[in-house]
Formats: sequence, structure tokens, C-alpha cells
Amino acid sequence: MKVRIEREVLAEAIGWVAKGLPSRPSVPILAGMLVEAGDGQVTLSGFDYETSAQVSVPAEVADEGRYLVSGRLLADICRSMPRDSVELSGEAARVQVSSGSSRFVLQTLPLGEYPALPDVPAPTGVVSGDVFARAVAQVVSAAGRDDTLPVFTGIRLEIRGSKVSLLATDRYRLALRTFEWEPVDPAIEADAIVPARTLAEVAKAMAGHDVTLALGATRTGDGLIGFEAGGRQATGRLIDGEFPKVRSLIPAESAITSTVRVDTAALVEAVKRVALVAERTAPVRLTFADGTATLDAGSGEEAQASESVDVVLTGEPVVSGFNAGYLLDGLAAIGAPVAHFAFTQPTKPANLTGLRSPDDSPADDSAYILMPMRLPN
Repeated sequence: MKVRIEREVLAEAIGWVAKGLPSRPSVPILAGMLVEAGDGQVTLSGFDYETSAQVSVPAEVADEGRYLVSGRLLADICRSMPRDSVELSGEAARVQVSSGSSRFVLQTLPLGEYPALPDVPAPTGVVSGDVFARAVAQVVSAAGRDDTLPVFTGIRLEIRGSKVSLLATDRYRLALRTFEWEPVDPAIEADAIVPARTLAEVAKAMAGHDVTLALGATRTGDGLIGFEAGGRQATGRLIDGEFPKVRSLIPAESAITSTVRVDTAALVEAVKRVALVAERTAPVRLTFADGTATLDAGSGEEAQASESVDVVLTGEPVVSGFNAGYLLDGLAAIGAPVAHFAFTQPTKPANLTGLRSPDDSPADDSAYILMPMRLPN
């Protein structure tokens, strides 16, 4: 193998594949990255039996070749190269990486022991990469991080014809986002639970391109989901299990008794300040009344904080309490200048959505449900 390639292009491609490689692989060979040169391009691949990543980038290929090397080490080397181009050359046992006067020699790994990457399922539909990335970003913070409860670490993907819904919950909050796409079969109906980390990394990497989503079998316990965009391809194993029926937590419009509109940035800054004195498991109290949101945190025997923010309140005054971190995650997820809270009762879940302006009406394609915390007497 002998190829020349732009350093930034190579470093970005290798970095993306290396990000998915296990830091402590169950089998040492899985720490390797497959480097293939041919047909005017270099293809880089990684696989750990759960997820796979593959990307092809243009290159000047003098000699074709196929080698397996340490992925993370190769990524570190390519990021540090001094010149605008990098040369890769290899033989049976070694691969040389050079740029200018800099030279690195890597020992190759046994290619015959490396597992074959899974085939991407047949395409299910296409969505704008920017729309997809935005939707995933709005729900991923609500996914759980406890690996002993794998279903909660996933995002439920619901496909109903031309609409796709993403749902995530860690039992303390719920995020929902619905968007339009172009399905191969207009009458398709399918459900799957995708690991949140996989979905987040793929959506971010493929933003800016139309993303082809490919959903494999979802009822056999070994389902696979695939993504293709911009020369990149990824697959991930689906999570087998029953996602909780959480849509009932979204308040019905007829049950809403109070709504609040507030400048998102102002509320974020106020929450950050008062949360400085709040215990990790203690709520931040929010009192919505008389055109003001008053935030309180801390106890009488410890440090205390209080701050007020102007709001537009419709309906009865509300006093509720939320985990500061969850509230900040929700305000970041809505990504809008105006935050809209909808309450049924202070002790019931509140629905947080984003508005482009104070006069907008809340959209029904997204929701961020916050479970209130018990307030001290």
C-alpha cells in the first residue's frame, strides 16, 4: 500500500472511526482499525460487535493495500502531523505514516482474526441530516445512563409513514421529538430502541448530508440499524426490550390549568446561579405569580439563594420544584429563545417546549416532560 492524502481529511475520518473503538476491548483485535486503499480512495473501518463505523475519503493511491493497525494510536499520530499531506505505506508486518520529516512505523495486527463488518440493512427512508441531528440533540439528554437498565439507555424510534418520533426517558424526565422524512414505503410502521450514544454520535457526524436510515429486524432480539451519509456508514445493534409507555405523561391540552412564557437565556442564568447553593438531590423551587418567576434554593441552616425573572403567566399561580440539572438540560434541549411551561397541577409533570417568539403557539411535535420534586415544608 502507498497513498497520499490531505492531513485534515485523514485526521477527521480516522478520528470519527476511532471514537467508536472500545478503550478496553473484550478481544484485543477489536482495538484495530482496518485501512484499505484502492480506486482513488482510502476506506477506514472499525467494529466492536455492537457498533461499526466506516468512512471513505479521496486519496492519491499509488499501490493498493489492506492492513489492520491500532486505531487510537493512528488517530493520535495523524492529528499531530506537521504538514498538509500524509503518506501511508505498508508491507506485511508494518505500516509507515509520514509527513514532512516526521515518520512513524506501526506494527500491523493479524488481519485474518478481524471480524467482518455487518451488512447495512435495506434502506428504510431518508431524512435531512440537520433535521435528524437537531431532533436527536433535543431528546438525548433525557436518556438514562445506568447500564443495568438498558432499555432506558436507548431512544425509542417510532416510524409511522412520513413521520418519525424519538422518545427518551430516564424515569425522571421524558423528551419527545417528531419530524418528517421520506420513507421508502409510505405505509411503513416500525418501532425500535436505539442506543442513545450510537444515535447521538451518528447524528452529529452526519449533519449536513441527507441521511439514509436502514432498519433491520426488530423482533428477533438481534435487530440492526444502519446509517449512510456523506461517504460515512455506521451500524448499531438495537436494544431488545419493552420501552415504557410514557406518552400518557404528556399533559393533554384540555387538562392544562396554567402556562408560563419566559426568556430562555434569562431563566438559564438564574437557575445556574441559585443552583450553586442547592444540594445535588434538592430541588430548586419555582414560584410563578404576578408576572414573576421567583427561584429559591438552599435551606435555612445552609447557604440560600433567591432570584426573580419576568414571565407571562396565564392561569393560576404555580409553585413547583425541579432538579436543577434536569431543568437546565430541558432548557438547552428546546433550543428556542422563549421557554413555554404547561402545568396541570404543581405535583404533576410539567411540559416544557420552545417558542421562536413570545407570540408563538406551542408546537405539538416536541415535548420535554419534567417530573417535579417534593418541596420541603
